[in-house]
Amino acid sequence: MSDLHAQFETAVARSKTLRERPDNATLLRLYALYKQASDGDVDGRRPGFTDMVGRAKYDAWAALKGTASDDAMHEYVSLVDRLLGG
Repeated sequence: MSDLHAQFETAVARSKTLRERPDNATLLRLYALYKQASDGDVDGRRPGFTDMVGRAKYDAWAALKGTASDDAMHEYVSLVDRLLGG
């Protein structure tokens, strides 16, 4: 496993230890970065208007379309570090 992948996995584990719940925009950003780093570009259909949470997650992830996995990992690690005050 590369150093970046190790940092990413550590950041994922550390994100579960946040003392305070981040605001919804930050949570969506974490979700989108995680999905982009792990799965690449979003695929499938956008959830319907009755699934507001699923739709917000889809839209956040879709906004990162074309972002390289490594770039998403770097940004995820940086965001978690900022949230933890590091």
